[in-house]
Amino acid sequence: MQLLRRGSTGSAVADVRAVLAGLGLLANSDSRAEAVFDEATELAVRHFQQTRGLSVDGIVGVETYAALSGARWRLGDRVLLHNPASRLVGDDVAALQLQLLELGYNCGRDDHLFGAVTETALRNFQRDFGLRVDGVCGPATLRALKQLARRVVGGRPQGLREMVAVASSGPNLPGKRVVIDPGHGGEDLGVVHAELNESAIVWDLATRLEGRLQAVGVTTWLTRGPQNSRTDEQRADFANEVGADLLVSLHVDGAPSDRPHGVASYYYGSAGSISWVGDRLADLAQREIVARTGMLNARSHPKTWSLLRLTRMPAVRIDVGYLSSPIDRSMLADPIFRDTVAEGLLIAVQRLYLPAESDPPTGVMRIPIGA
Repeated sequence: MQLLRRGSTGSAVADVRAVLAGLGLLANSDSRAEAVFDEATELAVRHFQQTRGLSVDGIVGVETYAALSGARWRLGDRVLLHNPASRLVGDDVAALQLQLLELGYNCGRDDHLFGAVTETALRNFQRDFGLRVDGVCGPATLRALKQLARRVVGGRPQGLREMVAVASSGPNLPGKRVVIDPGHGGEDLGVVHAELNESAIVWDLATRLEGRLQAVGVTTWLTRGPQNSRTDEQRADFANEVGADLLVSLHVDGAPSDRPHGVASYYYGSAGSISWVGDRLADLAQREIVARTGMLNARSHPKTWSLLRLTRMPAVRIDVGYLSSPIDRSMLADPIFRDTVAEGLLIAVQRLYLPAESDPPTGVMRIPIGA
């Protein structure tokens, strides 16, 4: 889709403004301005992005437009059911998922997508409460959910399921399954500076990490090849299809100024739920890379980006520095630096599975290749 930003006009802008007005983020009293992306619209978009865990840039791209489209719906506005040919997406689906999760039914995370897992959870709820078992969230099912919502609040069993899965899989890496996602690819070079581009850098980093993981017995997959690309939704679907235990997505950042620098990590987190294991892995990766490279620690952050939200396993995204920064650029161009980052990521994955009493201090663990 065409990016919408300050100065844009047309029906798509009017549509965005209408959603923002419906959410109470924008006054829409001047009909002449409805199709103009003005300063007030940009501020409203930034506010929406901030509250939704999206990149806060005031620009309506694919992620923000999808979130705005889903924000139109409230639970009860429409009948919800699983249609593989055209899956329902929206805030109403997320609200249903959160209620099912709080009741102890496993529908994955609140990914706003009514898929087969959500349908199964809904059928189980209907069966347990004497409702018609059809996997359709209609008036009768909504009434039952509303009655129970008055009595059942709190609890995030999906986070506990993630933690139990990690603990029960044991501390050894052989047999673990990891999807490595080098960002961008093909014609999409990502951030570009002179002869360096994000796509090539993260591809090199991904293959270094892949080699290290395979050497210790981890089964790995790459989401793309050296000359092609996929959408984030396709990457998430691929990771789900192969049944990975973890997904590690690799990126490089950029900014209009040359001042921002450092490494940042991201995991799934929304107002309703959080991936506790993703949070832990992002923190481990962040600290290991900082300790081994001396990069500025730009911390780890919760986000609702598609790749983090749609994966059924814990997923993290690591932004390894800024190509726009002369400080980071010189490091990113160095193969030894990229090898050090790959080692730090390997150690982070290993530490994720270690029990607390066996977890070493940050920056000291080594895993000899072939061990």
